[in-house]
Amino acid sequence: MTTTGTSRTFRAAAPAAAREALTREGAYEMGAGTVRKWVGADRAGAWERFARHWEDLVPDAYAAAAGTRRLRRYGHFLLDRNGEITASTHEVFRQPQDTNPLYVDVERHFEPLTDAFAADPVPAALLRLLANVASCLDDTDGWSAKVHPFRVVAAPGQAGEPAPEGRHRDGVTLVSTLLVGRRNADGGESAVFRPDGEPLLTTTLRTPGALLLGDDRRTRHDVTPVRPADPSAGPARRDVLVVTLTAR
Repeated sequence: MTTTGTSRTFRAAAPAAAREALTREGAYEMGAGTVRKWVGADRAGAWERFARHWEDLVPDAYAAAAGTRRLRRYGHFLLDRNGEITASTHEVFRQPQDTNPLYVDVERHFEPLTDAFAADPVPAALLRLLANVASCLDDTDGWSAKVHPFRVVAAPGQAGEPAPEGRHRDGVTLVSTLLVGRRNADGGESAVFRPDGEPLLTTTLRTPGALLLGDDRRTRHDVTPVRPADPSAGPARRDVLVVTLTAR
């Protein structure tokens, strides 16, 4: 992964509101315009080039067993305090106990990220943005970043489940969801909850680049089903990039 050039002033100021909200409340939605500037995707063609990686995703057999059509890939990276990014060896994906009720003690095998995705400067810049924001949650020398591009597809009469496990934690420090695109989709409302079940933040990510952030240690999150807005216009789809950071 490579870095992107962004003004020093903008980089210093952009995540301040996110850090304040995460410290105070535990959740925050960062606007699409801010995110795109931070990751260098406000340049002509940059976002469209980034979004094309979602055409290379492959079916998720584990989600299919739960009755939803989802495509994905998976990658693992390490970030140091200076923002240096190192790709980790591809591995099985396993979530900690007492986090995801649907996949307790399940080792899930996903196809790795494509070389083109790993070489794209936008995901690298996003990882650095997230590490900047997450610095308010833990003073660590580095982060373990797990990267999951998802596409959920829904046909008329068959909803797509972005979160078939229901309300859950991921067992990490920071959990984030970046909207990459939506087509003919109703639903997909994201919600973040306090441990006692009280809603903390509810939003439907609609503008590509909108970014939802949560302190996973003290919140739970969920997403409502996706359905076609116009059944005659073909399947609905919702493309997101979920990235989690865990303090090393």
